[in-house]
Amino acid sequence: MAVLALGIFAWSQPAQAAPPISHIKLPPGFRIDVLTDKVPGARGMAMSPQGTLYVGSRGEGKVYALASPLAPDPKPRVIASGLTMPVGVAFRDGSLFVSSTSRIVRLDDIETRLDSPPKPAIVNDTFPTDTHHGWKFIAFGPDGYLYVPVGAPCNICARDENRYANIMKMKPDGSDLQVVAKGVRNTVGFAWHPASHELWFTDNGRDWLGDDQPDDELNRLTQPGQHFGFPYCHAGDIADPEFGKQRPCSTFVPPVAKLGPHVAALGMRFYTGTQFPAEYRQNNIFIAEHGSWNRSERSGYRIVRIVVDDKGRAVRQEVFAEGWLHNGIPWGRPVDVQVAPDGSLLVSDDMADAIYRIRYAP
Repeated sequence: MAVLALGIFAWSQPAQAAPPISHIKLPPGFRIDVLTDKVPGARGMAMSPQGTLYVGSRGEGKVYALASPLAPDPKPRVIASGLTMPVGVAFRDGSLFVSSTSRIVRLDDIETRLDSPPKPAIVNDTFPTDTHHGWKFIAFGPDGYLYVPVGAPCNICARDENRYANIMKMKPDGSDLQVVAKGVRNTVGFAWHPASHELWFTDNGRDWLGDDQPDDELNRLTQPGQHFGFPYCHAGDIADPEFGKQRPCSTFVPPVAKLGPHVAALGMRFYTGTQFPAEYRQNNIFIAEHGSWNRSERSGYRIVRIVVDDKGRAVRQEVFAEGWLHNGIPWGRPVDVQVAPDGSLLVSDDMADAIYRIRYAP
């Protein structure tokens, strides 16, 4: 495995060396390794049926491919560049779909062209050009549609709900674009329940209501068109001081779980592998918390585990992996999680430019 040797984002404090990856705390029997620390700004991940790991980025404008991600010292390839915040990647029928703020593009027949990637073809270029919450996690749903979120272009504002603060879906050719969820401030991670096929997603709460409110959310969509509160209500029960009088919290879908204030809950996946112990194999959700940016005492910078019951209720919430916050200073920021073919859990980190692998090895 690669050795993690990184600088640290100082957050206005003196820089320090990153601690060894062994400082990450996990439940007994689990271990974490660094697959690579050579993917600048690593964000959203997608795995092809052939086992290639595709990774988007935010500030770099590049998309990467790791043909053998679980091999020792995998070599990332740049397969696209010059895109605007290509955070999201999704694979379908031999093509890689990539988000790029106002458009979705596609790299055709990419598995056979990793060393000479094709020019991106435009699938849909009708999304807003706003860069505030303009980066997009994308994924294909069980219905064959590509799901694309559009964040609010602000911290707090009321804009056209059919244009902003929603989750949309479209056919792979870019047609039949429609809104499936409203009142979603900024989701950067979603997945479908393996049995019910319902859409679950994280949502980042608004800023500047203090250190301890509102919580980030884990939400569940049970029917198309449901509204989750933004900008009128936050975390299910906090009326917004500016917009809350217009529509009461009781009119919106409350979150399944409150995740904590300002933790920046991003990528999430249901665990679908068999490598972890039996207690992790059904109704378990892993969420990457990127970490707070404006809280006086930092929070997040970890992976949390949420267990839900068959009725879709959160019955357990706990920290699964932590240690990217060292002596109050972050040296890594988890972004996305992905279940690998062997059942291990991959984690991207855009601060450490890394992809980690967590596996059960008692």
